[in-house]
Amino acid sequence: MKPAKGFTLLELMIVAAIISLVAAYAAFNYGRYAFRTRRSEGQQTLMQLAAAEERYFTTFNRYIITTAGITAGGTAGLAFKSASSQNGYYNITVAAGTSGDNQSYQLTATPAGAQVGDKCGNLGLSSAADKTYTGDTSNGDCWK
Repeated sequence: MKPAKGFTLLELMIVAAIISLVAAYAAFNYGRYAFRTRRSEGQQTLMQLAAAEERYFTTFNRYIITTAGITAGGTAGLAFKSASSQNGYYNITVAAGTSGDNQSYQLTATPAGAQVGDKCGNLGLSSAADKTYTGDTSNGDCWK
């Protein structure tokens, strides 16, 4: 009598279980990687706004402290199209710094859309170049 060729149901079930575990691990890590990748958009937007604020300060000896000032354009503002990042993963707000007299500012990028679950939370950048975040670093460094 010849032995049967092929696989048993038990062997196929074990292979399927191993494949599903590997796929679940890969999906989890991809999600974490996607958050880190999109976070760079918020960082970039904050840095661009900070540079625009500094250019404005050089001319007018004060910072723009309202979101309307960011989007107004021309000599009245910073000429950005909106107060959100390019792909809409972060909404940007501007607040007066501790002095309260338009001589300092605090930019905040709040996660939006697909970025809401990011562990870093809100990203912040001040006129003193202080980089902050409200969450934790369990998914990588919040500011590189």
